[in-house]
Amino acid sequence: MTARELPRRLAQGALLLAVVSLVTFALLHAVPGGPLAAYLENPNVRPEDIARLRVALGLDAPLPVQYGRWVAGFVRGDWGYSYADGRPVLVRVLERVPATLELVGASTLLALLVALPAGILSAVHRGTDRVATVAATAGMSLPVFWLGLVAQLLFALQLGWFPSSGRQSFGSTGVTDRLAHLVLPAAVLALVQGAAWSRYLRGAMRDTLALPFMAAARVRGLSPARLLLRHALPNALGPFVTVVLLDAAMLASGAVVTESVFAWPGAGSLFTESLAKRDYPVLMAFVMAGAAAVVVCNLLADLLVGALDPRARERR
Repeated sequence: MTARELPRRLAQGALLLAVVSLVTFALLHAVPGGPLAAYLENPNVRPEDIARLRVALGLDAPLPVQYGRWVAGFVRGDWGYSYADGRPVLVRVLERVPATLELVGASTLLALLVALPAGILSAVHRGTDRVATVAATAGMSLPVFWLGLVAQLLFALQLGWFPSSGRQSFGSTGVTDRLAHLVLPAAVLALVQGAAWSRYLRGAMRDTLALPFMAAARVRGLSPARLLLRHALPNALGPFVTVVLLDAAMLASGAVVTESVFAWPGAGSLFTESLAKRDYPVLMAFVMAGAAAVVVCNLLADLLVGALDPRARERR
């Protein structure tokens, strides 16, 4: 992606976010129930009280008017107030972001430590490829929630090596305790992502090794290590980086299952809580933040591909 293409890509990203916001807003309000469902089922709450709540929350206005109000506030940085506790949505989201970034960052690092050597070795050595293929297929096939429960049963309850849930023990502020709580959820996410990423890298490496310029480099007598690290790997990293960045963005916005299994106090668990309570402002903020993360990471991936891939630099 060149500098001239950046304004067009930013405009496309803004249009995509607008479409996502409109579709999400419509779907949320189309789901049966709503933020007042709990009050409607309570016989002690009078209809006039329900009517006052609807007016106070702005739910009495037509949907286009509600959407227009939300957009106007969102653009100004006013994400509204949570229906659950009345606190600003931005405050509630920012409280959960550090925990999610910690989990996603650790799991991404672990996944890369597994995917890079596994992908390279399986592309070069046929014997290693069989083992890596079986391991990657198993990692991609097993459900995340099942892996999380098995990890809790084995390493937390049976062996007692790690805590079973939470981000830290009650009353503890030590780094060691935080790391112990991080190991299991990060390892579960890393296993699933590392398995998928190793297959992407394997395919990209094999495609690169089959290109004519690699045969020419072999004829020039370059060592296998130089061929692999200086010529094959930089060309194969382009599509791999794109996949990693996009998956990391989606993990940051959607690690709902893992956070729920391990009671990790991140944005994913906030989404689950808000969905159960039909907390529209928090759900809209969560979806928009996730969509924005995907758009930004997509732009970063294009920039990095241009920097890593020599062929992309030649086309500029």
